[in-house]
Amino acid sequence: MASAFRIIIVGGGIAGLATAIALRSLNRKIIVLEQSSFNREIGATISLQPNASKIVERTWDLSRLLHEKGSMMDEGFQVYSLDGELQFRIPLSTTEKYGAERMLYHRVDLHDALKERATSDKWPGEPAQLHVSSRVTHCDCEDGVVYTESGQTFQSDLIIGADGIKSVVRDSILGTKVPALRTGHSAYRMILPVYKLLTECKAFCDVVDPTASYTTMIMAHNRRMIMGPARNGSVYSIVAMVPDEGINEDASNTSWTTHGDIKKMRETFADFPEWARSPLSLVADGEVGLWQLRDIDPLPTWTKGRAILVGDAGHAMLPTQGQGASQAIEDAEAVGAFYADIASTIAGKKAPSFEQIKTINEKIFACRYQRATTIQQYSRQAAKPATEEESAKIKMSPSEFMDYNCNYNGALEWAREQEKNQEKDVEVSVIGREVKAGAQEVSV
Repeated sequence: MASAFRIIIVGGGIAGLATAIALRSLNRKIIVLEQSSFNREIGATISLQPNASKIVERTWDLSRLLHEKGSMMDEGFQVYSLDGELQFRIPLSTTEKYGAERMLYHRVDLHDALKERATSDKWPGEPAQLHVSSRVTHCDCEDGVVYTESGQTFQSDLIIGADGIKSVVRDSILGTKVPALRTGHSAYRMILPVYKLLTECKAFCDVVDPTASYTTMIMAHNRRMIMGPARNGSVYSIVAMVPDEGINEDASNTSWTTHGDIKKMRETFADFPEWARSPLSLVADGEVGLWQLRDIDPLPTWTKGRAILVGDAGHAMLPTQGQGASQAIEDAEAVGAFYADIASTIAGKKAPSFEQIKTINEKIFACRYQRATTIQQYSRQAAKPATEEESAKIKMSPSEFMDYNCNYNGALEWAREQEKNQEKDVEVSVIGREVKAGAQEVSV
């Protein structure tokens, strides 16, 4: 008897919608359960590194749609001193080296493009169904049942946990809660219209061109302002980072994400010169968010039975390498690639068995864990002094790590390279044992 391959994705953010795109095919019934109502705009820009932008823009055919929304290539990274002097500028054109560019989007624009790609009938395969205001409480990983706060239950063959750093699917997989770890840093986030900067912050614009496609940082006194444009240079994003002990708000009472106090934010950056802090004066009430930087320790597994984690649910990381969203995109592509072995259409066949699902999930985890965990640990190390144990695990220089991040061409190629490297390690180990044994015979 024929039956559709039933997939429940918990979480309708970037990771969840990306996974819906990657899995979308004929005779696959995909339901995305999102706890929010999507009724408010998230005030932030987001970047995708070349390892992920090539997937989103080319593999998933979203380049044109994102361009229409105002996507921008990040042309470089530049740092200014407090006196307005350019310290250095690094060009970031990466197509020749990595096969794609680092792209900048308004977060809402990227999310909307992914949502359209996942749910519209303009693309091949069955469109995913998006259920908003559907808060999941827990799931049965073995039987494939997802339970919601409203009392609804959803039966599935595969459960994708794309529900972020506070994941309830992760709780069900591990049988315990995993705390989000505070890093001792917080960040104010805001987006300003560029025309207001040009007309009301002339001193700032004399130093930094807010229409130029550069990521800019001003850093001093253990604080930093990281800035960049989006929407074809019409809006300007500012992330103002500060150690918790240097913030004027009560960090002990600050939730993970909340509204920031504009007056206290300005006090926190009061010792920055007027030209540098002047954009903060343009922010209106309710338009600044305060975000405590948090991550999680590497997990023992991302999968159990029919369930598997993607994105922040499996490996929440700090933004210091700009890889959080990019790793979620990589996860999604990997899920799609490994499940492509389940025929694009299963007409005339039964849905995949429990053992098939379990085996494929374990293969995805084996492929993705080392890479995502390495990037997660390096991102933590870049944010604060590393412990001896963490330092011992990261042997690459920043330039080597950039190559590690961006020289990525999909999960199946990565898995093949891993297999080759393991075979080489085995050969070296065998040769080493033979040499040692020969030396012992000579000694005897």
